Amino acid sequence: MKIEQIYTKCLAQGSYYIESEGEVAVIDPLRETFPYIDRAKSDGATVKYIFETHFHADFVSGHLDLSKSTGAKIVFGPEAKPSFAFHSAADGEVFSIGALTITVIHTPGHTMESTCYLLKDSVGKQLALFTGDTLFIGDVGRPDLAQKSADMSKEDLAGILFDSLRTKLLPLDDDLIVYPGHGAGSACGKNMSKETFSTLGEQKKNNYAFDSKLSKSDFVSQLIDGLLPPPGYFGLNVALNKSGYDNIDEVINRGLNPLNLESFKGLSGDSEVMILDTRTASDFAEGHIPGSLFVGLEGQFAPWVGAVIPDIKQRLVLISPVGKEEETVRRLSRVGYDQVIGYLRGGFQAWSGNNENIASVNRMNVTDLLDLDISSTTIVDVRKPLEHEASHINDAILLPLDFINNNINDYPNAPFILHCAGGYRSMIAASILKKNGIHDIKDVIGGFNAIPENAEITSTFVCPNGG
Repeated sequence: MKIEQIYTKCLAQGSYYIESEGEVAVIDPLRETFPYIDRAKSDGATVKYIFETHFHADFVSGHLDLSKSTGAKIVFGPEAKPSFAFHSAADGEVFSIGALTITVIHTPGHTMESTCYLLKDSVGKQLALFTGDTLFIGDVGRPDLAQKSADMSKEDLAGILFDSLRTKLLPLDDDLIVYPGHGAGSACGKNMSKETFSTLGEQKKNNYAFDSKLSKSDFVSQLIDGLLPPPGYFGLNVALNKSGYDNIDEVINRGLNPLNLESFKGLSGDSEVMILDTRTASDFAEGHIPGSLFVGLEGQFAPWVGAVIPDIKQRLVLISPVGKEEETVRRLSRVGYDQVIGYLRGGFQAWSGNNENIASVNRMNVTDLLDLDISSTTIVDVRKPLEHEASHINDAILLPLDFINNNINDYPNAPFILHCAGGYRSMIAASILKKNGIHDIKDVIGGFNAIPENAEITSTFVCPNGG
């Protein structure tokens, strides 16, 4: 028997490979199929089932390509209605994988089709629970992402989720290992742990959702409080997961189109084509093609692309680190950005070495920041509201990067300093601002995390009751 979590840090997403006696089940696969096919080949096993916990919003799942490659049956829980061939599993239905069984547990609430899968051994002992976005480590799935009917609100779904947790999951064994769909960093929940698995017993003790003193109404209020609007690409990914998408190999081959400088200039000069620069923040700051958008491979690349490029059909040409072109195209495809039409052969050096126009981003270190009179300096914080609330530079203006396409008109007209936590998000913001004609900015190297603790320029939230 083998249970393997395949965790993708960029998406903060966990998929699962389960093998027993030559048969394999895959749960919530990534769009690229090779991790599962290669493992099955190494094990001398056959992929029998592909289980989906729900229609994912934050990534494009690999169920279709994996099924075509292996002949495995795609399984969804009750109420799922995709446009392709699949098995609609009933609540309580049991599937066999070698000596193991997988029981379907319908747990609506995050979405109405949301389903958990309970793994048992040959004598019926409960081994593991694959919870998708129903139950995270320390949190539960947000109830506002489903494509639902107009008469079902997020409050309604939160109440349904409360019932699913209490009636379907609470009675299960405490020593069950909980394998969730996501960890910290995903936009599918609010306060997920950095841990990527736990036991159900630990969650019953420490996850607020299982607190016996918490009424349904209090649970609903707590769950929906502070929810930020979901990234714009979420609904588009749900549609792809329901209706289908291009084969990932075709997408990669299409995107891996090396362009010489003249061809690149011809394409990038098209108003409907965007230049996406995926180098490091420091490289982009030092020099970049005017009008290009920065989202670096070094961070949570794909989710931030989804957050700041509203249309997954946007045509893209790439400036990537040399040798990272395929990785860039592949990671874009994970969130449905399939319209890469090429990359500049030789990377940014091919541009800068030809005496083309180059733009840059002014930067400052924290020492220089601390020397300023903060009271007379305009500072913009692009972190999330909860980060800002916990601690921030005095009088800083909060304009989260997540909503920059909506709040860009709120940026100051006067010169200002821009920061995030570490310098990644602020450089994305700087590139968008410069594309929109806002150039009189400085970015803080290292961001808020580089400011010494208890610096006089910062304020830290203190709980009124001392807690």
